[in-house]
Amino acid sequence: MSQVRPSEQMRDLGVVQRGAPVLTEPALAFILSAERQAAEQTVEQLFSAMERIRRVHPFAKGMGLAAPQIAIGRAAAVVQPPEPAAPPIVLLNPRITDRSIDEDEQYEGCLSYFDVRGLVPRPLRITVETTTLEGQTVTTVYERGLARLIHHEIDHLDGLLYTERMRAGVAPIPVEEYRQTGRAWAYDQ
Repeated sequence: MSQVRPSEQMRDLGVVQRGAPVLTEPALAFILSAERQAAEQTVEQLFSAMERIRRVHPFAKGMGLAAPQIAIGRAAAVVQPPEPAAPPIVLLNPRITDRSIDEDEQYEGCLSYFDVRGLVPRPLRITVETTTLEGQTVTTVYERGLARLIHHEIDHLDGLLYTERMRAGVAPIPVEEYRQTGRAWAYDQ
């Protein structure tokens, strides 16, 4: 009996896989509040997909999903922080307005490229502007692991996969090899 590859499992759960054009195109921003219903429907579809995924795969570091990953080319993403009681973060029309000079490099995975993990440098702190359903702008600062998760999802909305952020000459490693590293994200306090 053959084993199902992680990327095939994600595809079967409705996650668009690497190579699909929707993953390399910038997502279309919502005009809020005029497109409130479309934004709400997109966020609802993201939550539904995340629930399907969570049933088959645990995410100790948190989890994110961007609309292009479920074949919706709109600027919406949802991030579930790693703390079980933490509320999910909804990102509509997110834009990074500031980033720290200080970076670190940690392994990342992607639901659209789930057979490998890659070492990705990211800023330790980002400032993000989003739009509420009512059309107001909200600015939030994210740090460390949450900054990494948010930045990863915003990259999806800009048409980028994490592999484009990796240092030159560094290649992703198979998920089986990554599992053997035992490396969780670690940050100094």
